[in-house]
Amino acid sequence: MTADKTENMDLVKLEARVDELIRTVDQLQHENSALRNQQGNLVNERAALIEKTEQARTRIESMISRLRAMETRT
Repeated sequence: MTADKTENMDLVKLEARVDELIRTVDQLQHENSALRNQQGNLVNERAALIEKTEQARTRIESMISRLRAMETRT
């Protein structure tokens, strides 16, 4: 094989590897974006669940207080 053919083959291999890396980077950027969106949604969902839990806790504490008040009246 001549030196020119070897260099040409090396360049073709390098070009294929660079193309593969570009595709991988694009895929990872897309995946990263999707994961960031998912994380944002989960953070919002968590905040909503914490709020609902706090509301339930407040209502239960209020019911307990009313029950205790009813006990002391009788």
